[in-house]
Amino acid sequence: MHSQNPSPHLQGRREFVRRTAAVLAGGVAASAGGLTAEHAGQAEPLPVTALVTAYYPVSHADVIVSKILEGYQRNNDVPRPGLKLVSMYVEQDHEHDISRSLAEKHGVRLCRSIDEAITLGTNRVQVAGVLGVAEHGSYPLTPDTRQKMYPRRRFFDEAVAAFDRCGQVVPYFNDKHLAYRWADARAMVETARDRKIPLLAGSSLPLTWRLPVLELPRDCEIEEALTIGYGPLEDYGFHALEVHECMLERRRGGEAGVTSVEVALGRQIRATERAGRWSSELFAAALQTMPGRKDPNAWDPLAAEFDNPRYQPAAYLLEHSDGLRSAVIMAAGISGGFAFACRLRGEHQPRACWFKLQDWGVFGHFSYLLEAFEATIRRGHAVYPIERTLLTTGILDRCLRSVVVSGDRQETPELAIAYQPSDWGFANHPRSKLMLPHD
Repeated sequence: MHSQNPSPHLQGRREFVRRTAAVLAGGVAASAGGLTAEHAGQAEPLPVTALVTAYYPVSHADVIVSKILEGYQRNNDVPRPGLKLVSMYVEQDHEHDISRSLAEKHGVRLCRSIDEAITLGTNRVQVAGVLGVAEHGSYPLTPDTRQKMYPRRRFFDEAVAAFDRCGQVVPYFNDKHLAYRWADARAMVETARDRKIPLLAGSSLPLTWRLPVLELPRDCEIEEALTIGYGPLEDYGFHALEVHECMLERRRGGEAGVTSVEVALGRQIRATERAGRWSSELFAAALQTMPGRKDPNAWDPLAAEFDNPRYQPAAYLLEHSDGLRSAVIMAAGISGGFAFACRLRGEHQPRACWFKLQDWGVFGHFSYLLEAFEATIRRGHAVYPIERTLLTTGILDRCLRSVVVSGDRQETPELAIAYQPSDWGFANHPRSKLMLPHD
C-alpha cells in the first residue's frame, strides 16, 4: 500500500529524480565519435564530483578533472564539457598539490569524505555522476606482483555506501583498470549490476586519434592480431591491452573471453616469434605506422639493460575462447607509443594504425574520456561495455602473475567474459566533427 503523504526523504528522492530527468531530457544524444563542444554547450551542465588520490600537475587528476574546470584545451582552444565540478575528495596531500588552488578559483567544495563529496553533507545524492581517479599517490605495493595498491575498489565501495544510504544511484567512472586484484574488479562489476549503477571505466587509448584512421568492420574475421606497447608492464601494459581489445571486440561474434595467458621475457620473446606465437609481419606493420619509421629488425629485447623489471620487454600471449591467438608486445627499447595490426580473412596486407596521444602539457586525449562519461550520464547507461575493462583487468592480473613465475602459462577459465562492442567512436572517427591535435 502506498502512503498518501510520502516521507520528506522520499519526496527529496523524487525531486532529485525529477530534476535529473529534466537535465537528461534537455541533454544531447552523443554521436558515434563523441559529444562535440558545440552540442555540449547547448545542454545544462551536469553537477559531478571527483574522488582523487593525489592532485598535482600532470597527474591523472590534473589531465582529467582540470579539464572540467579549465576546458578541454585541445587544438589550442578551450571548449568546455557539459559538466560542472561541485565537489572533490582528495585523499593525499602531495607536495605540489593544486587541488586547493583550483577549488578556490572555481568554487569547488573540498570534502573530508567520499560520502560528503557525493551528498554535500545531506541525505540526498547531490551529483549526476561520480569520477573516481585513483592513480598516483603514495600507496603500498603488493608483495608478489609489486603493483601499487590504489584504492579504486575502496573508492567505489564508499560511493556505493553513499548511494545505498540515500536510496539513489548515479553513473560512476573508474579511471584505468578497475583494480589491482581480479577479485576486486569482478566484485565492482557485480555490485554495479546488482545496484543498476551505470559503470564506465578504462583507458583513454581507445578514444584517442588513430593514424591512419582505422575502424574494423563489425563481424570481421580476424586471423591474427598484435598490439605494440611500451613502458611499465602494469601501468602501460593496461593501455596496450585496452588498445588490443577495443579492436578485437569487433570481430565476428564479438569478444568471447580468454582461456589462457602466457608471458615471454628475455630470450623467450624472439623464441616465441620463431615458434609462430606472434607475427613479425604484424609487428613490422604496426611499427611502421609510428613516427620515425623504425626498423623492426633492429629491436633486440636483450640489448638494453632494465634495472627495474617493471619496464622490461615482454610479450603477452593470449588464447581466446573462440580459437583466436593474439599478442601484445611491450617493446621497450624501440617503441615509444601504441600501435595495432591485424590480418583479416581474405586480405593479404595487414591493417594497422598508430594510437596518437597529445602531449606538450595539454593531453587532449583525456577529454574524450570526459565526453564518454558525460554521454553515459545523459543516456543513463555506459556508452561502451564495462566488460572490456573487466577483461583487460583480468588479463593484466594474470600476465603479471605469469611474470612472477617466469612466464608460466596461466589457465584463465574465470576470464570467459563474452560481450559485444558498442559503436562509440574515437577522436578522428569518420563520423566525428572533432579534429586532430596540432602537430
